[in-house]
Amino acid sequence: MNGIKYVVVTDKSIRLLVKNQYTSNVESGSTRTEIKHWVELFFGVKVIAMNSHQLPGKGRRMRPIRGLHYRRMIITLQPGYSIPPLITKRT
Repeated sequence: MNGIKYVVVTDKSIRLLVKNQYTSNVESGSTRTEIKHWVELFFGVKVIAMNSHQLPGKGRRMRPIRGLHYRRMIITLQPGYSIPPLITKRT
């Protein structure tokens, strides 16, 4: 299943957390419906809006295959819902 690659942590994405909006990069082959279903199922939240835009991939010189393309999604949750931070413990 294509899905969320990783969460984006930038100055803008941190400012969007106040508005209950979360930013992440997803694979370009995944659809909005798949991402919305996955977020609602995995985190137990209600998604009210999703915005996305295509980011340019890294170009490759040696091969005819153009680079790695992915999309950035901004997911807006209903008031009262939030996605808890994922904390990993290093040993």
